[in-house]
Amino acid sequence: MAQKVYTVEGRQFRTESDYARAKHDKELIDRLRARTNYKDKKELESLREGLQSGKYKFLTLLGQDFQEEVEAQIKMVSSGRNGKKTFHGNKASGNMKAKPGKGAADHGDGAGSAAASKVSDSAVEEVLLHQERRRKWILRVSSMVAVLCLGYFGIYSYYHYKTESAFRELNALKEEADNVIAAPAASSGPLFTLDDVPPEKEVLDEYKKLLNNNKRLIGWIKIDDTNIDYPVLQTENNEYYLDHNINEEYDINGSIFMDKDCDVIKPSTNYILYGHHMKNGKMFGKLDLYQNESYYKEHPYISFDTIYEKGTYQVMYVFRSRVYKETEIVFKYYQFIDANGEQEFDSYMQEMAAVSLYDTGVTAVYGDQLLTLSTCDYQETDGRFVVVAKKIAKE
Repeated sequence: MAQKVYTVEGRQFRTESDYARAKHDKELIDRLRARTNYKDKKELESLREGLQSGKYKFLTLLGQDFQEEVEAQIKMVSSGRNGKKTFHGNKASGNMKAKPGKGAADHGDGAGSAAASKVSDSAVEEVLLHQERRRKWILRVSSMVAVLCLGYFGIYSYYHYKTESAFRELNALKEEADNVIAAPAASSGPLFTLDDVPPEKEVLDEYKKLLNNNKRLIGWIKIDDTNIDYPVLQTENNEYYLDHNINEEYDINGSIFMDKDCDVIKPSTNYILYGHHMKNGKMFGKLDLYQNESYYKEHPYISFDTIYEKGTYQVMYVFRSRVYKETEIVFKYYQFIDANGEQEFDSYMQEMAAVSLYDTGVTAVYGDQLLTLSTCDYQETDGRFVVVAKKIAKE
């Protein structure tokens, strides 16, 4: 059975509710037409202002059609032509309505009717041209948006592939070094040591080749059963590695990096590592899985090596925070790098325990080495998701 179609002002409506809204709009439009002199530019402009300001509430596209009708009529009056009420809907229907007491009756002869017809046809043509220009404009904008989206996707895919390739190469170097360690040593001297490293500090064998690639390498972070298995970098500021990779190339994924004020040679109380919360799960994109206590119980340990020393850390606290203004007097986890004594250390532990999402039962005492992982959290402006762990002895 064919679906019933309702027509109002040249537009078709398929449901009774849409038809009812269209009739509401038509009644409003008819009242506005009846009280407006379509030959008076001021009245037309006043009507246009009311339409644009939202003074008249339309429920369907008939309101937009009517606004275009008024625009066309203003153009005709401005050009010196004798405008009349023109058309209904978004298509020329040929049903021309004259204002009571005016319009076709004023001409009184065939020539007048012909003139009125020409004026009406001209108005219809102007509105149709306006609609066609608008359609082309929308098409151009849509095409531009599509091109930009495809371009962004292409760039994103390129950097994703490039980052993955770089990390595969780094892991290969690291694994190759592990194999070298397992074999008999060919020489007793270190392959590579930073010039400013104290004599008693020697780079671990597995990181020597990696350090040759980038002297800003400071360690490696890994959480079992996750994609978090990355080199950790450090430089003089906390901005560079937000959008650069280990090869010093621009990369929207950025890198995992240690806070510029942390020190692995004379170990800071707390190592703070930052990484993007990427939607594809890269970097620290999966760190917020720790919001679930069940996930913590399955992944209680984090492996973090500095280039000088291996380390296993046990998760203590998981919490949400944000970046605060300097003037705000509040616990700021990202400022806790070195404790100036046992009292300050205990105070920080109490602050973190108070905001932790759950109780792990793990605590720390002054002198323990801490590790803090920080990434963005989109539940609030400048939000952060934080996991804090302490170093433990290997079993």
